[in-house]
Amino acid sequence: MKYDIAIIGAGPAGLTAGLYAGRAKMKTVVVSENIPGGQAMLTDEIENYPGFSGPVKGPELMQSMYEQAQKAEISFETASVEQIIKKEGVFELKTSSGTIESVSVIVATGAAYKKLGAEGEEKFTGRGVSYCGVCDAPFFKNKEIAVIGGGDTAVYEASHLLKYASRLHLVHRRDRLRATKIMQDKVLNDPKTTVHWDSVLEEICGANTVEGIKIKNIKTGNTENIQLKGVFIFIGIDPASELVKEIAKTDEAGYVITNDNMETSCPGLFACGDVRKKALRQISTAVGEGALAAFSSQLYTEKLKGEAYI
Repeated sequence: MKYDIAIIGAGPAGLTAGLYAGRAKMKTVVVSENIPGGQAMLTDEIENYPGFSGPVKGPELMQSMYEQAQKAEISFETASVEQIIKKEGVFELKTSSGTIESVSVIVATGAAYKKLGAEGEEKFTGRGVSYCGVCDAPFFKNKEIAVIGGGDTAVYEASHLLKYASRLHLVHRRDRLRATKIMQDKVLNDPKTTVHWDSVLEEICGANTVEGIKIKNIKTGNTENIQLKGVFIFIGIDPASELVKEIAKTDEAGYVITNDNMETSCPGLFACGDVRKKALRQISTAVGEGALAAFSSQLYTEKLKGEAYI
């Protein structure tokens, strides 16, 4: 089936793009291999999304976005997109369930948490090693755990994990955190927090499950063994941009490069959300970019079809 706009990804950016495209009466499909909502579905409480006087649950917010997008009379398809092919006047999306044709494409595939590559990390993933505190925190109630990282995500997840853990070891390779001050204060002022500055994770130890970690101070060279039951790793994210790299420009980290109108270097291909190169990755920025990507895609599609009104 041929569409005006095909959107790959159903997180905040993709759902917003779908909403705006549908309201513009564009024949639109949103393709996602997972349930709508993206990474926000894994966030317990969101405190900085405009319009809410108190925290809002991530799954509740994303369910509302999904229901709103559905009312815009757009199509949803559950499939993985394996390749994007640019042809004259049309894109072909090769998916796990067939081929989709569309005049324009919006890539809103987001990003995934980076792996550290420490010894034992792969072995114990799902058996004490996690990349989602909101998902797995209840499994570590009254247990000693470690959080690796010092950015916004690491510190936010640490603040949530402190609700469950008996003690939290925050391991950071620098001598200060990069997270926002308000989030830092929550974690650093909690009596259950022990911070290991200038330190890196060298090994995750155990038999069948995590039993401890070995960390090294990069300034002194000293190592320390800590007995604990869980390791949560938050050292950054990798953009899900493999689909785009063959037809559009990305930066050295793999983020898709766009202009202010969300246009990539490939005409008719747009990008928004966490997959895009930008300074701030938040739900609010993803939503704004999704709306702009849909509008830009609409103008491109109408111009190509001879229906442009400006």
